[in-house]
Amino acid sequence: MIFPRSFFTPIVALIVSGVSFVMLSLGGGMAPALAEKALVQTRVVPQSSAEMRLSFAPVVKHTAPAVVNVYATRFVQQRTMSPFLDDPFFRHFFGENDFDQPRRRMQKSLGSGVIVSADGIIVTNHHVIANADTVRVSLPDKREFDCDIILKDKRTDLAVLRIRDPKDEKFPFVDIANSDDLQVGDVVLAIGNPFGVGQTVTQGIVSALARTRVGVSDYQFFIQTDAAINPGNSGGALVDMSGRLVGINTAIYSRSGGSNGIGFAIPSNMVRVVINAALAGGHSVQRPWLGASLQPVNADIAASLGLDRPRGVLVTRVFKDSPAAEAGLKVGDLIVTIDGVTIDNPDSFGYHFVTKGLKGTTKLGILRNGRGRDVDLPLRRAPETVPRDEKTLRGYSPFAGITVVNLSPRVMDELKLSGPDSGVVVVSVARGSPANRVGIRAGDIVEEINGRKITSTKMLARIAASEPRLWRFTLNRGGRKVRMAFRN
Repeated sequence: MIFPRSFFTPIVALIVSGVSFVMLSLGGGMAPALAEKALVQTRVVPQSSAEMRLSFAPVVKHTAPAVVNVYATRFVQQRTMSPFLDDPFFRHFFGENDFDQPRRRMQKSLGSGVIVSADGIIVTNHHVIANADTVRVSLPDKREFDCDIILKDKRTDLAVLRIRDPKDEKFPFVDIANSDDLQVGDVVLAIGNPFGVGQTVTQGIVSALARTRVGVSDYQFFIQTDAAINPGNSGGALVDMSGRLVGINTAIYSRSGGSNGIGFAIPSNMVRVVINAALAGGHSVQRPWLGASLQPVNADIAASLGLDRPRGVLVTRVFKDSPAAEAGLKVGDLIVTIDGVTIDNPDSFGYHFVTKGLKGTTKLGILRNGRGRDVDLPLRRAPETVPRDEKTLRGYSPFAGITVVNLSPRVMDELKLSGPDSGVVVVSVARGSPANRVGIRAGDIVEEINGRKITSTKMLARIAASEPRLWRFTLNRGGRKVRMAFRN
């Protein structure tokens, strides 16, 4: 088939941000000069050697010197039982003590860290240095330094180190970005020491924000990335294209132990809170207290509140003399924003709330009876209204092996409890102890023993030392009553 010359008209493909638009003219066509201009302005093929050499090397050159290897060492006593102990001859002549001696064994863990100030302040993951006796870091330029642990915060899975005796050296460091500015699709680099092979840089994008249910810290609010993260990357840097720290790599989703393209990083705004607490000289992070219990909103709750979709968090309890009570929050209020940031679930609220610090107030946007309003919430710590009076119980009762403290608003906030605000709570249970065998768990509130209400750790210790023929007691476990009975 032969087509007339006028049929052939310019076809211009415009590619903008990955979306193709085709401009087609079937009539008199587009002027050749205009078509050529459009093609020149929208070309995507590299036209120069500089464009051909486009890479992430400048970002890596700026940030990689500040990412260190972290070596944590722990010494444990291990008792080694000799097979000769079963032989009466050897036991008679050499004695049991010569063969049953504790041996000192070294346990090592390897991770990564990020220098965040020129004087040698380093941030890493708590699980990298947990229970460590010594911590040493190695810089990319092969220098090594011993470090002091100046703050460990298990709730955020973060720790802050300081290089010991830096001798007035100035170290390379990474600036901290505002992680709230991140968007899904942003390009990021992950830098660390996976599998101990040496410093490695991987590239990816921000796959998702505000990820929850990761299960590695109390504050479930993570940056998800497909940049390859593997064991050893923990504590390493997640940086943006400006060379700023946007997160601390902390966990991966994997069934094999290797990267499957789903990694998680703690947002830099949370990292900044922990660093500021360490630099202020504290041994723990001081967090603001809401003084209220919150519940996620599902489809049924949203429909009952007249919402078009589930959003916000529902106030289910307000504690007396708390910031929530002072701000005028009531049971049934729906918190939808905090300082203008939309809230979708309790984890989102907890993250944004704790990053506010302890000065001034924060503004909560709430819905009450279908009407919106703003309230100012004071930012202050939960009070410790009674001494903790920590006690570890021993003996042969069902409570032997537990460590308990008196309840107060601060203890409740630290342990994320929502039950009674007075009494005695279990903070730990020794493995293999009588309490462990009968099923008592950390977080249980001991309410009653043999008909007597438990009001203090001293009272619990006194009752646990008695020897009744029958033990009957009630625990409060996450708001649910657990009743147990045992013969002595």
